[in-house]
Amino acid sequence: MDLQIVINLGLGVIMALLGWFAHEVWSAVKELKSDISGLREDLPKTYVLKEDYRRDIYEIKDLLNRIFDKLDGKADK
Repeated sequence: MDLQIVINLGLGVIMALLGWFAHEVWSAVKELKSDISGLREDLPKTYVLKEDYRRDIYEIKDLLNRIFDKLDGKADK
């Protein structure tokens, strides 16, 4: 076998492996992009935003404070 043929076969195998690897990476990136877009759609439906949670907790605390104030007023009488 001539040295040029061995070099060509070696480079051919290396390039084929690099092509396969690039294809696998490309497929994984496409799948990750679709997963992320799905998460962007589903997250607001499943989880509460931090600002909404804070506002609701503030309202609950305010309501509890008013109840406690009324109870303190009734206990004093």
